[in-house]
Amino acid sequence: MQTLTLNNSIKMPLLGLGTYTLTGSAGQKAMCEAIEVGYRLFDSAQMYHNESELGAAINNAIKAGIKREEFFIQTKLLGANSEDSTKKSIEKSLQSLGLDYIDSLLIHEPYTQSKTMYKAMESFYKQGILKSIGISNFSTKAYKEFIQTCEIIPAINQCETHLLMQQKPLREAMKAKGTLLQSWSPFIAGKNMAGKNMGGGSILENPTLKSIASKYDKTPAQVVLRFLIKQGISVIPKTSKKTRMIENFNVFDFSLSAEDREILSALDTNKSSFSWTNY
Repeated sequence: MQTLTLNNSIKMPLLGLGTYTLTGSAGQKAMCEAIEVGYRLFDSAQMYHNESELGAAINNAIKAGIKREEFFIQTKLLGANSEDSTKKSIEKSLQSLGLDYIDSLLIHEPYTQSKTMYKAMESFYKQGILKSIGISNFSTKAYKEFIQTCEIIPAINQCETHLLMQQKPLREAMKAKGTLLQSWSPFIAGKNMAGKNMGGGSILENPTLKSIASKYDKTPAQVVLRFLIKQGISVIPKTSKKTRMIENFNVFDFSLSAEDREILSALDTNKSSFSWTNY
């Protein structure tokens, strides 16, 4: 698996598994299958209510002989009212995961108390309990304001990122500080797309995308992931199906031409496809 180097020199796999909706025994089974496929980056969140399932899958893999150091485990914090309550929240995630440390901890969205929460995260980072810290769903404006008060610059900003929302202004703003963009919902959660050149269906049914995919004997999903990865964007597509896990994982054996990348880049609308975001 290829990696990205974070701004604190920690290496993170370029591609991982998003675990939203993967809960209970079925969710844990899917995570175990992802480990079998070769996934080592896993993204969870307190909001997903599946940290214990992820922790069980990881710890079972460790017992089977895979080193803890091979995994990059990431989770996200719900809002908290104070630095102390944030510390307790972090300890709760550690307990749920059954791990001594977390590779990456993010603030799930720009909460009113985000700056206070981040101070608690910085404290755990200095102790080595958190190997890297970051944020999620912070717009360009929110990011620029947030880093003014940070002692430790966020390593990651996890945001909606896909062909229609490529986050070009945000990436440019984060470049100077070395904050890397991580894409959630690279396939736009299967939503139907409307508008010019969108085809009216799922982004994976887009005629332009399908035409490019056929040139490389790859699926539209693989082309989307390869396009994002080429730009240094970490991707965490979510699926519970092992066949899809394998499909999404096999994107490192081809390269898109500059011409095809330019065509895909032109699909960007810089508009969110989700009603609750605030980019």
